[in-house]
Amino acid sequence: MGESAHNPGARPFNFSAGPAALPEAVLKQAAAEMLDWHGSGMSVMEMSHRGKHFGEILAQAQHDLRELLQVPASFRILFMQGGGLGHNGITPLNLAERLPGARVDTVVTGAWSQKSTQEARRYADVHVAASNAEGGFSAIPSPAAWQLREGLSYVHVCSNETIHGLEFQQLPDLRALGCDAPLVIDCSSHILSRAIDWSRVGVAFAGAQKNIGAAGLTIVIVREDLMAYAMPHCPSAFQWRLVADNESMYNTPPTWAIYVAGLVFQWIKAQGGVPAMEARAVAKSSLLYDALDSLPVFQTKVDAGSRSRMNVSFFLRDVALTPVFLSGAEARGMLQLRGHKSVGGVRASIYNAMPLEGVQTLVSYMREFAQHHG
Repeated sequence: MGESAHNPGARPFNFSAGPAALPEAVLKQAAAEMLDWHGSGMSVMEMSHRGKHFGEILAQAQHDLRELLQVPASFRILFMQGGGLGHNGITPLNLAERLPGARVDTVVTGAWSQKSTQEARRYADVHVAASNAEGGFSAIPSPAAWQLREGLSYVHVCSNETIHGLEFQQLPDLRALGCDAPLVIDCSSHILSRAIDWSRVGVAFAGAQKNIGAAGLTIVIVREDLMAYAMPHCPSAFQWRLVADNESMYNTPPTWAIYVAGLVFQWIKAQGGVPAMEARAVAKSSLLYDALDSLPVFQTKVDAGSRSRMNVSFFLRDVALTPVFLSGAEARGMLQLRGHKSVGGVRASIYNAMPLEGVQTLVSYMREFAQHHG
């Protein structure tokens, strides 16, 4: 579908949860540089990762990301592969044996933290310190109620659940809970939409294909003192220390995805940085949730204090109307709104690249739909 039937000539609004929409300016720049990057005579996809041209791209991307997220000097930024799911295994391979017993506690708040828990059990003694599964993944359990063990190698949370639409509005302070273990966060689906309190985090990882750029790149930000515990059978290409010592080029990195991520970092800086992205996220999500709360034909099952600003999961009270709503949205130039197959319904992923106009268009259609079907 090359254009919107509702607004001929306009580019459709892509609400995909990932791989997700990119800023149009970034797509245009990548297209313009496709055959010849900065006079090099080569596409980024063709150049050696060991050459000076890609070295410039990598160094600039790392610098811009550190600046955008205000990453302290005590953390290393790694550009790796494997995706968020892969790093559910790579993380325990690097960190579970930090202390004897390889004890890891997890907090289950949705489908992704469930996967994290299952994967970590392949390598560690895993205990679920808290779970909202019985409540239908409607609210994030209060940290005060978490049952954390002693002697933990780390604690894992998914700080934004893409499928069920929950988000930590504030990262837990494990020290205030009497736990001295490092906190590991999977922030794949909301990285660069809000600041990260690095005083509370030991490791943050994120697949780039949701809120940053092209699939294939995984960003891992690791505190320096947590890089020396890789298990002997951890593949060398996934050992944080080796990757850091080789400046993310121990093996061939995902060069094109790094290049696109770098363009996105520059775009975010030009928009006003992470504070501007957060302000936009608040405006977009508030507009959409206000519509959901005021239109009886729709419902969201997530408690107000746990609602994601990035992934808004909702349902039609009359399930039979779901395909009607989705087909109408597509006809109006709003794509990929179908909810995840495991939960159904509708899901609007409104990442940084989604303009306010896209959410306004969706809300206008929702009001129109409610008038006809309410």
